[in-house]
Amino acid sequence: MNKLKFGIPKGSLEKATINLFEKSGWKISVDGRSYFPDIDDETLECTLCRAQEMSRYVENGTIDAGLTGKDWIEENESDVIVVDDLVYSKVSQNPARWVLAVAADSDIKTIEDLRGKKVATELVNFTKRYFYEKHIDVQVEFSWGATEGKIVSGLADAIVEVTETGSTIRAHGLKIIHELMTSNTQLIANKDSYDDTWKKEKIAQIIMLLKGALRAEKLVGLKMNVPESLLEKIVAILPSLNAPTVAGLYNTKWFSVETVVESRTVRDLIPKLIKAGAEGIIEYPLNKVI
Repeated sequence: MNKLKFGIPKGSLEKATINLFEKSGWKISVDGRSYFPDIDDETLECTLCRAQEMSRYVENGTIDAGLTGKDWIEENESDVIVVDDLVYSKVSQNPARWVLAVAADSDIKTIEDLRGKKVATELVNFTKRYFYEKHIDVQVEFSWGATEGKIVSGLADAIVEVTETGSTIRAHGLKIIHELMTSNTQLIANKDSYDDTWKKEKIAQIIMLLKGALRAEKLVGLKMNVPESLLEKIVAILPSLNAPTVAGLYNTKWFSVETVVESRTVRDLIPKLIKAGAEGIIEYPLNKVI
């Protein structure tokens, strides 16, 4: 039987990934003591792997395909195929950014001011290349964590750290002076695996359904009853992906109108629909929009 070995990122993206797969049609069950979750698809074999290491295991063929950040592909300089970009829905919709930060009261204002200084980061290889390409000589040291504290304790002059809003960095008495990279989640594949017709089609199936689930997170369905005399007026109010679905109600001069809209518009849209004469409005969530 054909089987695709797929890497699930362990850590901050783990729960979001498993939830996304569930909305896409796959149920993944994780045992806290195992790195090999069960999945209700006999053609898929899942492995939990740190995002920092995912691209290395995909490159050497231990895993056929997996999800990781663009930042860690860049860090590892992995020779893999980036099949597609995926943007995870989070409480915060800001992209992950790798930024250069210094003490809020520091005389360092630009990256050029760091010449001869020490920079702490988890993203060592990328940071070294970045400064080398800028012709700025700095000392880059690996940080195992609590990177923001390296400046306060005098262990580094600056840090390169990942952030979404910058609030954590500011809370540690630091200021951002430069952005090095914006990162997002990417689905990557081993080159030999992607040359296999069956595996390539399986990866395409996964991408189609994951992206359908991601698209659906920002949308909802709306259904309502509308009298014939007000149909054109109400349809004109409704946004939709193409056009609303309109069906006659049995033996009446009323219609059922159904559409898909962005969830953020509903709070303003429903009062307008009620005012225009729509009745029995139902809002419902969507799993996938493809």
